[in-house]
Amino acid sequence: MNRKLIAIDLDGTTLNNQSAISPFTKQVLQTAVASGHIVSIVTGRPYRISRQYYDELGLHSAMINFNGSLGHLPHHQWQHEYQYTIDRDIALDLLAHQSSLGIETIAAENKTNVWANHASDGTIDFFPTILQPQQILNARNLTTDPTALTLYFSEQHRDQLIHNITARYGDHIDMNVWGGRWPVLEVAHKGVEKATGLEFLAQTYHIDRNDIIAFGDEGNDHAMISYAGWGVAMANGIDDLKAIAQDVTPLDNDHDGLAHYLLDYLNLPVALAKAE
Repeated sequence: MNRKLIAIDLDGTTLNNQSAISPFTKQVLQTAVASGHIVSIVTGRPYRISRQYYDELGLHSAMINFNGSLGHLPHHQWQHEYQYTIDRDIALDLLAHQSSLGIETIAAENKTNVWANHASDGTIDFFPTILQPQQILNARNLTTDPTALTLYFSEQHRDQLIHNITARYGDHIDMNVWGGRWPVLEVAHKGVEKATGLEFLAQTYHIDRNDIIAFGDEGNDHAMISYAGWGVAMANGIDDLKAIAQDVTPLDNDHDGLAHYLLDYLNLPVALAKAE
C-alpha cells in the first residue's frame, strides 16, 4: 500500500465525548505512523488547546490549526510554516459594536497569543478562562493582525449577526457557525478552509491527492472531506457531510469509530483488535 496522509479532525472525530483520545485510538494512530503513514491533525482549534493531543499521540508531522489558517511544525522553527491573518481593524470594529451585534464573547488569536474582551467561565474551552492585563482585547493590546476570531453570541441574534458581518466584511473574511448546542461563530481569512491546510500537507510531504484519507464530522470539515482522495464522515457526523463523503464509519467517535475504520482500511496488525 502507498504511504497515506491521514488527516484527522479532533472534536467529534478523534476525541470521544469526554474530549479525550482513547487508548485504542492512540494505539491505532501510532501504529499507522510506525507503518510509514503520516498522521496530521487538521482542526479548527487554536494551537493552545490542541497541542496536548499532538504530544499525547507523539506526532512529528505538521499540524493545521484554525481551520486551515495556520500550518506549522509544533515545537520547531520551520521554514514552511504559514499563517493567514485577518485585519485587526475588523476585530476592533466587532469589539466596538459587540452589544448591538449580540456578541457576548469575542476572542482574537494567533499561534502564540490570545486576546478576549473578558475571561470565560470555562463552559466552552475554546475561550480563555484567565486573562492577563495585556490579553484584554483592545486597540492598545491588539497590535498585530490575528489569525482567527471566535465569537460567542446570543442565539436570538444569529441571523442578524451573520447578515451584518457578511455585509460589513464579506469581501475579506469567511465564517463558520459551530454545530451543536453552542452558538459560536469562527471568522477566518477569505477563502481559507481546512482544504487549504490539507493541500499544503500533501505538497509538503509529496503525497498524491489519491493517497489522502481524511476524517471529519462537522460543516467545517466539508472542504477537507471533498479534497481528500478518500473522505470519511463519522457516524455521528452531520448529514450534509455524509452525503459528500466516500464512506461513513460504522461506529461513532465515542466508540473508536476512526480507529476501527483505519484498522481495516490500512490493514494494520490484527493484534491491535485484541488490545481494545
